[in-house]
Amino acid sequence: MRSIPRFIVVMLTLFCCVGCDQVSKSAARSMLHSGVTESLFADSLRLQLTENPGSFLSLGASLPEHLRFTLFTAAVGVIVAGLLCAALFSRRLSTARFVALALLAGGGISNLIDRLLYDGRVTDFLNVGIGSLRTGIFNLADMAVMAGALLLILKGRGSASTPAPTPPPPPPTVSSRP
Repeated sequence: MRSIPRFIVVMLTLFCCVGCDQVSKSAARSMLHSGVTESLFADSLRLQLTENPGSFLSLGASLPEHLRFTLFTAAVGVIVAGLLCAALFSRRLSTARFVALALLAGGGISNLIDRLLYDGRVTDFLNVGIGSLRTGIFNLADMAVMAGALLLILKGRGSASTPAPTPPPPPPTVSSRP
């Protein structure tokens, strides 16, 4: 894909990921109360406001604050910058792969915004499941990250687009001249 359309697709993906996530987190912070669970759709969806100082499923939440900042804010910022550069400038990425990188970056940026604005904590509020089989509490940015990761896995590990097959060389011609 040429650079201008790629730039537009990446920016739209980032705008949608960050915008939807930040709006939903703002609504959750204003409408939900910490410690209170709202059950919807026969308890398959629960809305439960939490502030997560760790990463996925609160991993690292008990680490010292300076180490959490280094891992979850500074390192994520560097990783997000790398993802954006790869999505925008790597010439050999297929459309699916640069969209996947943009989804990863969009989710990372939105959670990074939370960490910078809310004392190193990310707002989580969604929980899905059936009965006692439930996910952890997450947000829309986490869904974007998971969608990007799944898309990368489904499209394979390589960074290059699948090249078009090259036709075989023509057969040698036989000359009737002596």
